[in-house]
Parts: sequence; structure tokens; C-alpha cells
Amino acid sequence: MALYPIRTYGDPVLRMTPKPVVEIDEKIRVIVSDMIETMYDAPGVGLAANQIGVAKQIAVFDAQDDLGPRVMINPEIVELSGEWEYEEGCLSVPGHAWTIVRPAFARVKALDLEGNEVEYSGDELLGRVLQHEIGHLNGKLLIDELPKRERKKALKDLRDEALGLASYE
Repeated sequence: MALYPIRTYGDPVLRMTPKPVVEIDEKIRVIVSDMIETMYDAPGVGLAANQIGVAKQIAVFDAQDDLGPRVMINPEIVELSGEWEYEEGCLSVPGHAWTIVRPAFARVKALDLEGNEVEYSGDELLGRVLQHEIGHLNGKLLIDELPKRERKKALKDLRDEALGLASYE
């Protein structure tokens, strides 16, 4: 197993839409295994392949529900409902978190490592993790979920930080 560096805000790969996985072979299985190791090492609860520079529709997650790590290949959201406000962070925007309003419940269809269709559904943390990781696979970051005024401030803060102008307390 190998640990990958996690790509951070500003890296153009995070804004790309990765290609669907056509064949689940040993190479894909190794990538998934490495992604799980990288996610836990970060530490995080989810990781999309483009966050490590792999342009494939793959995400892994562990929603801290005692079910362990799971994989989603070519996932799609099929149902969203409710609303839940929660302070959310991202491995690709380290050191930052914002209160994000998302649907409270999500249901997703995807493929597992054997190519079987699987469905994951849950509310609150699991629902949020599913939405967050699939957002990455659509070229989005959590700052895209912020209201316009908050997003503008977050982008300014990230720009200032990148330029070394951020003040730390």
C-alpha cells in the first residue's frame, strides 16, 4: 500500500470531472486500497480519487458507523431530502471549516469492487459524506456550497493564505 499526497485548493485537478471507471481490475483495486490508507492517515472520513490526482470516478469513505471503509465507483445521487446545517471541513482545504447547509438525507447508487451495484443511504453524517465525496467527483469543493457572501470571504482568505498574507492567532 502507498500513501498519496492529497491535492489542495488551487490544484486544477480538483475542478476536473474524473472519467467513469470502465473496468474494475487489479489496478483499480490497488488505487482503492491506497485511497483508504491515505484517507485514514490524513485523517479523514472520505476521499475522492481526484483528491490524490487520479482522474477516475472513485470515492472511499468511513462514516464512523462501525461498518468500516466502503468504496463507491461511478456513484450517482438518486435521492436527497431534508436539510442539515453542520460545520464541514475538507482534506483539500486543510485547516478550514465552514457551516454548510446540505440535504440531511442522501441515497446513492454505485458499483463496489466486484462490479456489483450497491446502494448507500443515510442521514446527517453519512448523508453529508456521500454528498461531499460525489461533489468532488463533479469538480466541486465545499466552498461552492457556501452562500455568495461567505464564499467570497472564504476565497479571499484562501488567496491571502496562499500568498502568505494570512494572519494566524
